[in-house]
Amino acid sequence: MALPAEIQQEVSEWLQCQVISVHPLGGGCIHHAQRVETAKGIYFIKYNQVSQAHNFEVEAKGLELLRSAQALRIPELIRQDQVGDYAYLILEFVESGARTPKFWEQLGHGLGQLHQRRGEAFGLKYDNYIGALPQINTQKGRWLDFFRECRLRPMVELAERKGQIDASTMHQFDQLYERLPVLFPEEAPVLLHGDLWGGNLMTGANGEPVLIDPAVYYGHREMELAFMTMFDSQPESFYEAYEEVYPLEEDWEDRIPLCNLYPLMVHVNLFGGSYLGQVKRNLRELLK
Repeated sequence: MALPAEIQQEVSEWLQCQVISVHPLGGGCIHHAQRVETAKGIYFIKYNQVSQAHNFEVEAKGLELLRSAQALRIPELIRQDQVGDYAYLILEFVESGARTPKFWEQLGHGLGQLHQRRGEAFGLKYDNYIGALPQINTQKGRWLDFFRECRLRPMVELAERKGQIDASTMHQFDQLYERLPVLFPEEAPVLLHGDLWGGNLMTGANGEPVLIDPAVYYGHREMELAFMTMFDSQPESFYEAYEEVYPLEEDWEDRIPLCNLYPLMVHVNLFGGSYLGQVKRNLRELLK
């Protein structure tokens, strides 16, 4: 889809320069994306109907929050606004490159530093989105309460309304809620990217890691590390570098099935019941 004329005009006026070329980019499943070359440089623009304005607003806040930690490279926010029937987000355009041998070490060190940014409570002062779904961030003093009430319950209840989950699995979730106090170790709330899978991890022109498309909140850091294992694997050098900065509990990997119940239920709600089998396997493992 071509960049709407209203947005192109807005870009020209805001940057006070001419748009030279516009090229559509693939990879996005929610918004339209364009590489826009101007007389002042190249920019990345995401846009959608004006009904998506809040989505762009909270994404802009999330990017700025991650950038403030100065731990990893995050695209610079240029502008977030709306014009006519469209909402849009203008970011620095990140040129892609080949990963260097130090890529995973850089990511491990950087993520460890990001996770040392502490919050006052678990959650965030505003709700945002995980993919196309609302993400509830009501602040809680205890991780177990936040995980149950703001991560699992909303997704399980949404799946029930959509007919994506059966009564037996609902009952297993109820059993899990009762067992949570003995499953999670206590940790302080730390800043998380929130949606850190391979599609949101770029390699910059100099081979460095770049994080995009966040779903930020202050949470338990094992959630982030577990989510990274859902579709990909990371080399040992990543974990060694992370633990140099912020050591993990020795048994943290035992809780991957627990942590990943949230992103799995997100996928059940976004893409249908094909992910429900993994949810059931995780629940059986946790409840045995």
